Amino acid sequence: MESVEPRTSWTFVTNHARILAMLLRDPELRMRDMADACQITERAVRAVVADLENAGYLTRVRHGRRNHYEVTHGTRFRHPAEGPHEIARLIQLLADLEVTTVKGDRP
Repeated sequence: MESVEPRTSWTFVTNHARILAMLLRDPELRMRDMADACQITERAVRAVVADLENAGYLTRVRHGRRNHYEVTHGTRFRHPAEGPHEIARLIQLLADLEVTTVKGDRP
């Protein structure tokens, strides 16, 4: 049998899910901190946040110089294979995982 090298270009959790979970945990998390935690650029985080806002998964309200994010409850998975299931349990599971790379992470 031929040996197959492992593919390293994919992960189980997308940056969209990671960022949504981080914002569920800390609604005032800075984009810089999200970028550091996801190991992507702030520009990429802005694009992900815009995607999540445009799709209705997230709302953003300006509080002074900071943004406050609110995860929209009752939203469903986008892929038809997951059918009509809400994403709440998955995002809560991810939010409950301890992330030590996020600055200002609140217990």
